[in-house]
Amino acid sequence: MALMQITIIPLGTETASVGRYVADIQELLAARGVDFVLNDMGTVIHGKAAELLKLAADIHEHPFSKGAQRVVTQIVLDERRDQDPAIGDKTKAVKDILAERQP
Repeated sequence: MALMQITIIPLGTETASVGRYVADIQELLAARGVDFVLNDMGTVIHGKAAELLKLAADIHEHPFSKGAQRVVTQIVLDERRDQDPAIGDKTKAVKDILAERQP
């Protein structure tokens, strides 16, 4: 299984704000029943790598259907085959290490 962070940057829109497009994508993901978490810099999604890459193509296309003239998509894909990382596992691991270091 894998984690993918995706950031969509629609350009050629009426305003500099992208919140409306981000909200549309969050609704798309919820409708598909995808395991995801929004953060300040993108959205982290959990799933099989091949399925995440197909989903990334759909997400990339979505702002065009809402009037964007250009879309920049940034994707980070982290696939592990020795275990199934869940959203939040990496953050928890670092917090656990920091807690161990506290006197």
